[in-house]
Amino acid sequence: MGVQRCAAHNQVPAQAGSALNAVLAILASYLLGATPTSYIAGKLGRGIDLRDHGSKNLGATNVYRILGWKYAIPVALVDIAKGAIPVLLFAGWAGAAEHPWLRVALGGAAVLGHMFSPYVSFKGGKGVATAAGMLLALAPVAVLLAIPIWGICLWLTGYVSLSSIIAVLSVPLSVALLQPNSSSVFWASIALVALIIFAHRRNISRLIAGTESRFRTRKTTA
Repeated sequence: MGVQRCAAHNQVPAQAGSALNAVLAILASYLLGATPTSYIAGKLGRGIDLRDHGSKNLGATNVYRILGWKYAIPVALVDIAKGAIPVLLFAGWAGAAEHPWLRVALGGAAVLGHMFSPYVSFKGGKGVATAAGMLLALAPVAVLLAIPIWGICLWLTGYVSLSSIIAVLSVPLSVALLQPNSSSVFWASIALVALIIFAHRRNISRLIAGTESRFRTRKTTA
């Protein structure tokens, strides 16, 4: 009887500690995702705020248009890492072994941080690269299949926004076919599709109007 009471007494603090770890990990994922990589690149590269140039978006595409590949490639890789690191590294500390949905929550928090960064007045990027990093950790084959889809669409149309939307739309289908038992990953991919399409709503309007900028057109600043 005494041993049972002792176990019950210690169980609540353990559960509270696990919940606290999960909350802290989600917060850390959000703040990591919120790191404004493109904004930093603009400041370091030319001392400019990219929100005032090109498409005015804090994403790797706009970095390429304004600063070139030298900055765009590192920015894209860091943005991808921001989505993958929480899933791969923070998950163990957060207790994802007991709660598999935490991996999805951590990656999702990083994507939201990238899109709504408190460091830049909650005006971040569109989340494609960070979402790719998250899904690369959760469903690597689905992302690897989406990459050539993105490349082919970009080659055919020249529109990064359209290519990104089509590539993202392919991910839930790939997850459903390749990981039929990963319901949390499937629904996370559906949620990311909705979020990324919402983030591209102005691009969609410009595509319909025929005024969307093509990737092959590079703008320069004085």
